[in-house]
Amino acid sequence: MAGDRDVIVVGAGVIGLAVAWRCAQRGLGVTAVDPEPGAGATHTAAGMLAPVTELHYEGRELLTLNLDSAARFPALAAELAEATGIDIGYRTCGTVQAAWDATDLADLRALHAFHGSLGVTSQMLTSRELREAEPALAAGLPGGLWAADDHQVDNRLLHAALLRAGTDAGVTLVTSRVVAIDRDVPATGEGRITGVTLDDGTRLSAGTTVLAAGAWSRRVGGLPDDLLPPVRPVKGQTLRLAIPGDLLRHVVRGSVKGNHVYLVPRIGSELVVGASNEEAGFDTAPRAGVVYELLRDAQALVPALSEATFTEVSTSLRPGSPDNGPLLGVAAPGLVMATGHYRNGILLAPVTGDGVAALVAGDAVPPVIAAFSPLRFTRTEVPA
Repeated sequence: MAGDRDVIVVGAGVIGLAVAWRCAQRGLGVTAVDPEPGAGATHTAAGMLAPVTELHYEGRELLTLNLDSAARFPALAAELAEATGIDIGYRTCGTVQAAWDATDLADLRALHAFHGSLGVTSQMLTSRELREAEPALAAGLPGGLWAADDHQVDNRLLHAALLRAGTDAGVTLVTSRVVAIDRDVPATGEGRITGVTLDDGTRLSAGTTVLAAGAWSRRVGGLPDDLLPPVRPVKGQTLRLAIPGDLLRHVVRGSVKGNHVYLVPRIGSELVVGASNEEAGFDTAPRAGVVYELLRDAQALVPALSEATFTEVSTSLRPGSPDNGPLLGVAAPGLVMATGHYRNGILLAPVTGDGVAALVAGDAVPPVIAAFSPLRFTRTEVPA
């Protein structure tokens, strides 16, 4: 047995690193384990912070969680900049959602009414107002929706800052693969999670193990069937283009003949275009058809993209859950889950890091994450 620590975090994407950093700030000894830190959904994400335009008639609890986490980003960006010198690209640019036709516009009106019923702020735009907000949009679009509070962050810079902040705070990073979560099973009683086994046979022990392995959380060995998180991989592709820096003012979203697409302009000349949504198991090969469809629909919304330069295609797996909400909380003695964030992993990094670190440190369950216990699918009480 080697590497005794207070906490082992399985996974070092933005979720795992946010948890590890916040735990280290509480004085806990933390080891994060990941063979390729930040190489999964963290790398492929577009960095949208979109609690409003990502809201599609889900429950109020998920909206509350998303809004809470979005509100933490200004302070997080400032804290990381001071601690690491890295600007994470947090931009309060708002989001314009364009309707392609009258059917899309009717859908946006219904969504706008739903926003109002929940106390969420959004504003319908006429065709003229849409073009005034984003002059590069195609002519003739019938209108849209303005979400002033849906912003963006550079997901790759966020990961880099969390990694540096965590290691500076004492987090040990182990670039190995966890092949099993270890469990002490006594002759009587339920037993306790005691740590992990790595792919070279090394065993690391800890008082608490945090499972934050994203789409691979269910594939980590060692857990009995009743403790496996109900997380599935959902394949997504994003593209990166080089554009004139003043082409787009805001994040732009739209649906072109039923195909959803978004465009996220970075500071400088980069534009992120996404994203596909495929139930394809653990296949991460980029598909030419998806690249074509994303470019086609992005150019339909913004014709000037025909002159853009193609720079990258990226593919990864999002961790989907049965109700699209994350799994946050104690799953068994010694085991805490921070997975299943689906399309909102970047957005939910601040509230996940704060909430899970509080649990690990022995605080009461923060009310904002209480509805997302991993036990909501089993309804079983588990002591910490």
